[in-house]
Amino acid sequence: MFQIASYETYQDGQIIIEEGSYGDWIYQIDEGTIEISKMIDGKKVVIDILQEGEILGELAYITKLPRTATATAVGRTVVGIIDRNFFDHEFNKIPADFQKIFKAVALRLKRTTETIAKAKVS
Repeated sequence: MFQIASYETYQDGQIIIEEGSYGDWIYQIDEGTIEISKMIDGKKVVIDILQEGEILGELAYITKLPRTATATAVGRTVVGIIDRNFFDHEFNKIPADFQKIFKAVALRLKRTTETIAKAKVS
């Protein structure tokens, strides 16, 4: 489905994406597992566990905002970095009005995730 530009291998506990950092790469898990977490009031809150075939980094790509969570390898993990030119080309085929809808959904998901994460800490 996606064109992969390159692959990166991470060992257990290595950070793939750091919350608050900027980056526009989207990743697909080729092998392994990734923990998605946020820091809320100084506490780590696990949001999700992603498995092979799942993607991550899409919110920052769509919204052009900093990364909303930290992605950490659980065990040996291999990710494919989706080719940015390919993805831009495919995304730009979508009419501008639909791109706005995707951005609105992504922003709403970001807010919802932050609200849920805060509730987990309380």
